[in-house]
Amino acid sequence: MNSLFPKTLIPSTSLSSSTRLTLTPNSLRHFKLHLPRLMSSDSSHRLFQLKLDPLTGNSEWVVIEDNDDLPDCSKEPLLATTSYLDMLNDSFRNKAFRSGIERTVTKPRHVLDIGAGTGLLSMMAARAMGLNGTVTACESYLPMAKLMRKVLHRNSMGKAISLINKRSDELEVGVDIPSRADVLVSEILDSELLGEGLIPTLQHAHDKLLVENPLTVPFRAVTYGQLVESTYLWKLHDLSGIEAKVSDGIHLVPTGSDSIIHVKSRQYPMHCDAIREEIKPVQVQVIDDGNIHAVVSWWVLQLDREGTVFYSTAPRWINSPANIGYRDWCDHWKQCVWFFRGKGMSVSQGEEVLLEATHTETSVSYNLNVQVPKTDTRQHDHNIRDFQLLLSPERIAIYGDSKWRSSVLAAVRNALQGRVNPLCVVVDDSIFLTLLAANLSKTSHVLSLFPGLREKGAQYLENVVKANSFSMDRVEVREKRKPCLTLHDTHGKKVDMLIGEPYYYANEGMLPWQNLRFWKDRTLLDPILSEDALIMPCKGILKACAMSLPDLWSSRCCLGDVEGFAHSIVNTTLGACGELPAPKEGPFLPFSIWQCGEIKELSEIFTILEFDFSKPISSCHGTAQVVHAMDLFYGWIGLWIQIILLSYQLDQSIDIGSKGLSF
Repeated sequence: MNSLFPKTLIPSTSLSSSTRLTLTPNSLRHFKLHLPRLMSSDSSHRLFQLKLDPLTGNSEWVVIEDNDDLPDCSKEPLLATTSYLDMLNDSFRNKAFRSGIERTVTKPRHVLDIGAGTGLLSMMAARAMGLNGTVTACESYLPMAKLMRKVLHRNSMGKAISLINKRSDELEVGVDIPSRADVLVSEILDSELLGEGLIPTLQHAHDKLLVENPLTVPFRAVTYGQLVESTYLWKLHDLSGIEAKVSDGIHLVPTGSDSIIHVKSRQYPMHCDAIREEIKPVQVQVIDDGNIHAVVSWWVLQLDREGTVFYSTAPRWINSPANIGYRDWCDHWKQCVWFFRGKGMSVSQGEEVLLEATHTETSVSYNLNVQVPKTDTRQHDHNIRDFQLLLSPERIAIYGDSKWRSSVLAAVRNALQGRVNPLCVVVDDSIFLTLLAANLSKTSHVLSLFPGLREKGAQYLENVVKANSFSMDRVEVREKRKPCLTLHDTHGKKVDMLIGEPYYYANEGMLPWQNLRFWKDRTLLDPILSEDALIMPCKGILKACAMSLPDLWSSRCCLGDVEGFAHSIVNTTLGACGELPAPKEGPFLPFSIWQCGEIKELSEIFTILEFDFSKPISSCHGTAQVVHAMDLFYGWIGLWIQIILLSYQLDQSIDIGSKGLSF
C-alpha cells in the first residue's frame, strides 16, 4: 500500500538532464506555516492570521498588514497555497457559472456576490447586464480583496462593481449597500458542500440582504452517495481489523476495544478516481454479498432555475447524464468519503440497508442501519474505559502497515540490546514507539512527551497497558508542557535513548522539512543526553524525483484569459507555474502523490540534503544533479524525507513522503 504522507512538489519549467538543484535554508529555525484561520477585530478592522512554527509547535496570531508600499520580496505568499488558482483553472466550472449567470441575469438588477475572490462572478454579472445594473461584491479576506481590486482595474470594471472588504453577515442595508439585492451569486462551497458555512451565510443573506424570492446562481444543489466496498478505504480506518493480521505482539487496539483508536466521524475529501479499480459499489437494495466500508459522496449544482446548466463533482465511474458531463481533474472540489467503523458491515444479496443522512449547518453525516443477527456474540473487554483516541486516516493506515511496523520493531529491539535499565524518551506523539519500548525491555523506563496528544496519550496508555504486558510504573507521560526537559524531570538520570518516528499530532500534511521538529527537540534535549545516548532516527535524507503531473500542472498553471476577463495579474500572487518571470518561483506544495491524477517519473531518485540527527541542529546546504531527465513539459520536482532509523541498519528506513514513486 502506498503511503499517504504528503510529498512536496515544486513546479519546474526548464529542468534538463544537467540541471543542478540547490536548497540552502539559512536556518531551519525560521520555517513557519500559515494556517487559514482568521480572526478580525471589530474595533480596528484589523485582520489576524494564525501562524504555526512547525519546529516548536507554538502558534501565534499575527496582523495581516494593509500595506501596498512594501516590496514584493518582503510580502509573504498568503494566497500561493490556497485553492483560488485551482478554481480559476477549472474551465468546466467557469463555463457553468458564466452560462448560469447569463441565463439568470437578463436585465439590469442589483447583484450581490458573496465570497467574491478575484471578482470573476461579479464581472460576469456586470457584463450580463451591459454594465447598467449594480454589483456589490463582498470579500472578507484582505489579501484577496486587494488582489480583486487589481483584477477589476485591469478589466476596467472598477466603477461597475462595488467591493466591500467585510464578511457578508457584517453588511447592513443602508450602510454598506444601498438596498436589498435582487440576485445572489456565490460559490461558498467545499467538497462536502456545506463546510464553508453555506447554510448560515445564505440564511443571513435571505433574511437581511436580499429581496423576497430573489434569483440565485447556483439555483440548488443535490448530494449523492454510493455505498462501497474497498480494501484500501478499509485500511484507512479499521486499525483493529488490520492489526489482527499482524503478529508482532504489539496491540494498539486490544481485543474487544475496537473503537479505542479510530478516525473522527466526518467526511474526508478525496480523489476517489485514484482508487477506481479497487472500488466495489454496494447498492442500498443489496445486489451482491460484500462488506460496506464507506460512503462515497459528491454533489451536483444546478446553476439556473430551468435546469439546463449543471456542474458535478461525481467520480468518473458514475454515469452522469449528457447534460452534466465530466469535468477536468481539479483539486479544489473532490468527492468525500465517510468511513463506517470497524471491519465494515457485512450484507447479503437481497438484503435491505437503511442509510440515514443528516446535516448540521456545516456538515453532513451518515448512519448505516441493518438488522444485526441475534447470533452476534462479540466479546468486549469491559475493563477498558469508554475512551477514544482520534487519529487521521493516514496515521491509521501507517500503524496498520505490517512492513512499517516490522522495520520499526526491529530497529527498537536492536537499539535496546545490551542496555540495562535504560531511560528512553519518546520525544514525539508516537504511541507505537511508547508501547514498543515498554514491551521489548522489561527493565526500561519510558518517558513519553506527547507534545500534541498530551493527556489523551496518557489515557490511551492506561487503557492498553494490560494487553501489551507492561506496567505503567515503567511508563511516564509528561503532564505539563515545558520549553525543555531537565534532569529534574528525569529524576536525575540522563537519557540513554531518544526516539521518535517522527510523528507530531499537529504536523500532519506539512512540507517534509517542517517535520524536522524532531531535530529541534533533539537539540534542546542535548544537555541531558548521556555520552553514549542512542538517537533514533539517526538521519534524514531529503530525496527528490523529477515528475510529470499533467493534471496537477493544468490546475496550477498560469492564467491568461478566464471567460473573457484578464487574470494574468494574479499569477505571481496565487503561485502559478509555467510562465512566471525570473526570479519568481512557484510555491512548495504538500500533496499525496496518489491524489495528483496522472503521474510519470522523469528521472532517477536523487539526494539533495542529509540531516544528521546525532548532532545538534545546524544549517544545511546541498547540490544535486538530475541524470537522464526526460521532457518536463508538465514538470514538477517531488521531494520527501527518507528517515534512517539506525546507522548500522540502513535497510531499516522510513520514507516521509512515499515508499516509492511507482504508483
